[in-house]
Amino acid sequence: MSRRRNQRGMTLIELIVAFTIMALLTSMALPLARFKVRREKERELRYALVELRKAIDKYKDACDGNKIAQKMGTDCYPETLDQLVEGVKMANDANGKKIRFLRRMPRDPFTKSTDWGMRSTQDDPKSTGWGGQNVFDVYTKSMEKAPDGTMYSEW
Repeated sequence: MSRRRNQRGMTLIELIVAFTIMALLTSMALPLARFKVRREKERELRYALVELRKAIDKYKDACDGNKIAQKMGTDCYPETLDQLVEGVKMANDANGKKIRFLRRMPRDPFTKSTDWGMRSTQDDPKSTGWGGQNVFDVYTKSMEKAPDGTMYSEW
């Protein structure tokens, strides 16, 4: 009996209870962590879509204001998303100065690429195919659904 008082450590029952409590807490924390990661991706997606759509609108405004040359059949929208990053030559500028609308192409947090789905003014608003005439709108190519049941590609 005096030997047990001098021993230090935990009994088997105490270890089982401690591990059970740890496992329970861990199993409760994982869904919260997944939820937080999903919300962060959704926030990044919204930001990237707003950034791209603002750049498309700025291009349209510059074209409508005759600051850049309009190409036939584009309805004053960019032909590709790359034009927004590379820039477009200003109209009536002998130096060939370019107007850039984006510093870099935003990355899609769900597909982890800079390859965005595009729609032209002639395409159906819900289509996933691009007609190639111009870039009127962008969407993610992810096939995942948001918690409310909508597809991320419809955002």
